[in-house]
Amino acid sequence: MKKYVRIAALVLVGLIFLGTFVFLYQKSQPQTLEYETLKAEISDLEKTTVATGKIEPRDEILIKPQISGIIDAVYKEAGQTIKKGEVIAKVKVIPELGTLNSAESRVRLAEINAQQSETDFSRMQKLYEAKLVSSEEFEKSEVAVKQAREELQTAKDNLEIVKEGITKNSASFSSTLIRSTIDGLILDVPIKEGNSVIMSNTFNDGTTIATVANMNDLIFRGNIDETEVGRLHEDMPVKITLGALQNMSFDAVLEYISPKGVEENGANQFEIKAAITIPDSITVRSGYSANAEIVLERAQKVLTIPESAIEFSGDSTFVYLLTNGTPEQEFQRQPVTIGMSDGIRIEIKQGLKEGQQVRGAQKGV
Repeated sequence: MKKYVRIAALVLVGLIFLGTFVFLYQKSQPQTLEYETLKAEISDLEKTTVATGKIEPRDEILIKPQISGIIDAVYKEAGQTIKKGEVIAKVKVIPELGTLNSAESRVRLAEINAQQSETDFSRMQKLYEAKLVSSEEFEKSEVAVKQAREELQTAKDNLEIVKEGITKNSASFSSTLIRSTIDGLILDVPIKEGNSVIMSNTFNDGTTIATVANMNDLIFRGNIDETEVGRLHEDMPVKITLGALQNMSFDAVLEYISPKGVEENGANQFEIKAAITIPDSITVRSGYSANAEIVLERAQKVLTIPESAIEFSGDSTFVYLLTNGTPEQEFQRQPVTIGMSDGIRIEIKQGLKEGQQVRGAQKGV
């Protein structure tokens, strides 16, 4: 029994020794490396940059009241279309007590003066008819009574304005009715019935009654880095994609590049604007996030290869040109002159011909 165990152990040791010898022999043999080959082809290249931003109307109009008071009624809401001159809301005037007392006092004084002027004119008219006074004195009395009547009416109108914000004679021009100043879409109505509002003046912007915009005139507003802004110019074509509308793009034209940069996160950003064309069948809302793709450089029908095949050495560039594919691949280091790149493929100006193959990545790696 011991004899068989000893023989088995010797056989096992021999197998291990033989396996180790074979493994080391195989490792010592030179391995044949095989590479992918990439063909030089004629194609078009475009170098683009992408600016992020949003879609908004070219002009958003803030509708503000011309008089202070309380919102008495709201006739429109966000999302509705509106024509120029249409009423959005009505303001009820809350008179200030001091101003109200002053206006009422002015009316009382005007009534006293008007009553006295009427009495004086009646007397003067009788004297004039009896030819006891001259025409000049009668005419002066007539002018005085007309002035008194006008002053009384003015005082009453002023009192109406203080109380109601309007007069009967100027109801069509009422500042208590807040009207749209343009045709467009109502984007926001931030007030409700009962809210206090103040008029716009030198010291205060006033309360915004509504925001109205023409949604047929939209622009893309975004930012671009200073490293690329020097390649931009007005009237460049732009392709706009919206986050809310998948698989859709819209044409636009670059129309504004800010002359001044703003630092954001340690980098200088320049604002750009592009006029966007939206078909009538598509609804785009203000504030949609968007990306603007701008073509910085374009090369058409040029010889190209994948940029990964290029070897850079100082100021020189090389490729490994396939000279023999069987039985083993053979490559020759070939200097080339490169042109523009789109980040994936690169233009070859000199050193290669269409159809020639160059070395790519090693297979199996």
